[in-house]
Amino acid sequence: MNAPMVSAIIVVKNGERYIARAIDSIMAQTFKDYEIIVVDGHSSDRTLNIAQSYPQVRCVQQKKPGIAEAYNLGIESARGEFIAFLSHDDVWTSNKLSTQVNYLLEHPEIQYSVAKVKFILEEGHSIPPGFKPELFEGDRIAYIMETLVARKSLFDSVGKFNSDFTIANDVDWFSRVKDLNISVIAIPEVLLHKYIHDTNLSNQAQVNNQDLLKLLRQSIERKKQKAEG
Repeated sequence: MNAPMVSAIIVVKNGERYIARAIDSIMAQTFKDYEIIVVDGHSSDRTLNIAQSYPQVRCVQQKKPGIAEAYNLGIESARGEFIAFLSHDDVWTSNKLSTQVNYLLEHPEIQYSVAKVKFILEEGHSIPPGFKPELFEGDRIAYIMETLVARKSLFDSVGKFNSDFTIANDVDWFSRVKDLNISVIAIPEVLLHKYIHDTNLSNQAQVNNQDLLKLLRQSIERKKQKAEG
């Protein structure tokens, strides 16, 4: 079997309510040269059973705890030239992979791409504390995991995700890439529908703020070392 062009990675724990919707949005892609990897954090509900019911899905069990470790295991398990991520409770538009991958193929100097996101309040849920309601208005470019499509080789040069961060490991990775002046394209089109509900991990504001202060200090130190270098 030839290696797929894109490895689509879903990291999940106890996501039985939404994971089928996420997988279906990958399978609905107009770009068909992909594999789907579900990294399961030892779910105690029907998440793994649902994922395994799709013949197109390859499931791997998380070995070390933490979101960063799950992302890294997904990358290590990937066979594709490009890496993309989707949260188990979010949805890609059908042209997501075709738009971003084709651009990267046509522009080999660009190492990764992001896109616009549309925030949607999950039906039956109230706006969680800490979430800004104005984000539901319009759309915006988002440097987040679910909009990212990157060359797998980028993770070799920049490194994978830092498990020292509980939540903001993705922000840390984007910060490291930015500090290295890695070339990027931001696609001015909504390619992700991000659903907001009161169980979103990213809404744990206190822990997230601690992570953000830590990565800010690290970014300042990297820039200082580069200037002295």
